[in-house]
Amino acid sequence: MTKEHERDELHRTIWQIANDLRGSVDGWDFKSYVLGVLFYRSIS
Repeated sequence: MTKEHERDELHRTIWQIANDLRGSVDGWDFKSYVLGVLFYRSIS
């Protein structure tokens, strides 16, 4: 149960950081940027 609680807390924290970074950018543009960065990291 502790790991599940920690995972939920981590998910909330990451979501809050993403919201802070995103600011007033449209959700689709932000999603495209993040997916591009993740793809670039995976092929590097």
